[in-house]
Amino acid sequence: MSLIDRLTAKLQRHPKRIVFPEGSDPRILQAARQFKTRRMGVPILLGDRSVIKDRAAKLDIDLTGIRLIEPERSESFPDFVRNLENVRRYKGMHMEEATAAMKNPSIFATMMLATAQADAIVSGATASASSALRPLFRIIPRQEGVETASSMLILDLENKDLGLDGVLFLADCGVLPDPTAEQLADIAITTARIANHLTNEVPRVAMLGFSSKAKTAKHPAIAKMQSATALARQKIRYSGDQFEIDGEMQVDAALDRRTAEIKGVGGFVAGRANVLIFPDLNSGNIAAKLVQTISGANAYGQIITGLQKPAAEVSRGMSAHDVFGAATIAGCQAIDIRLLYGNPN
Repeated sequence: MSLIDRLTAKLQRHPKRIVFPEGSDPRILQAARQFKTRRMGVPILLGDRSVIKDRAAKLDIDLTGIRLIEPERSESFPDFVRNLENVRRYKGMHMEEATAAMKNPSIFATMMLATAQADAIVSGATASASSALRPLFRIIPRQEGVETASSMLILDLENKDLGLDGVLFLADCGVLPDPTAEQLADIAITTARIANHLTNEVPRVAMLGFSSKAKTAKHPAIAKMQSATALARQKIRYSGDQFEIDGEMQVDAALDRRTAEIKGVGGFVAGRANVLIFPDLNSGNIAAKLVQTISGANAYGQIITGLQKPAAEVSRGMSAHDVFGAATIAGCQAIDIRLLYGNPN
């Protein structure tokens, strides 16, 4: 059973409300219908009601059970405008500016998320990544003890011997071009937390590099990953998270036990990694797209990490299936882990 199928069953038991800022996009409409048909919760589509209805009719999509909201006509609009003025990164904005900003569906959707009128957000279908991410990073607070908000991509592979039954969590593949060691430590922990939340398995985090356990850090990139590994380990000692984090190591040593043995890389992560942390956006983005293109693996994301509310920023080239997968993942993040697995802690 695929990751999305497993998570679908959990949302059917604990339905959630997912807001989509680009509500008239055909792929959003198709994904929203699937989400509702499978009884996973309530999709909320933002946009011109008449346009959404017209496009849904042309696609023969039933909108029953799907909420349609025109931001400017919403009862929440005036309150959201006032609330926006109190957001730290929007302070000093005049009422006219706040009103104009709130007409942006991404900002309106983020305010719905911030005020618990939605449980998760999926954006980016027609907007650039920066436009979709900016309201999230400005309005939604970061998790306690986390300084860096970032993103991850989830790969669901046919080879079930890799990762967690074929599932790999890759970060960062979409936000920070050149993260520092401190930022990489945050990325490792926040990515591992989501992996644990979605699977209830122990995250085994590999901090990747072009060498494995170099005795001397002759290159700054290697020194950075070694430092990030040490910082991440230190943080989880204080947080109480039950993760395994090791590095630096090459990706083949992280994923293949035989290769790890040949290269003399031991420990609980080598050959068994399910969370891969890349040294920079260049390597992470290239690796993710290479695997997708060559293997045809299902990829879901970007899933935003480090924020107090669940969010996903999908690519403009995504399919309706990709949108549905991202919505399913974000929705499950909104379910208390104790309800997901009966965890008494």
